[in-house]
Amino acid sequence: MPVVRLVLLLLLLACGISFALYAFTGQPRYKRFGLVTLKWTLIAALGFFVALFLEREFG
Repeated sequence: MPVVRLVLLLLLLACGISFALYAFTGQPRYKRFGLVTLKWTLIAALGFFVALFLEREFG
């Protein structure tokens, strides 16, 4: 469980760095990478929390 939290935190950090690079350079590839990374990070976090909920309810 701590590994999943660390991975999610690192992915969010990568999103923040990507958006900061977009703000400084104006290159759309950084924004696109940040949005894709953010989307998959949120999907992974949702799956993680659903698994925690199901484990608590039925496990």
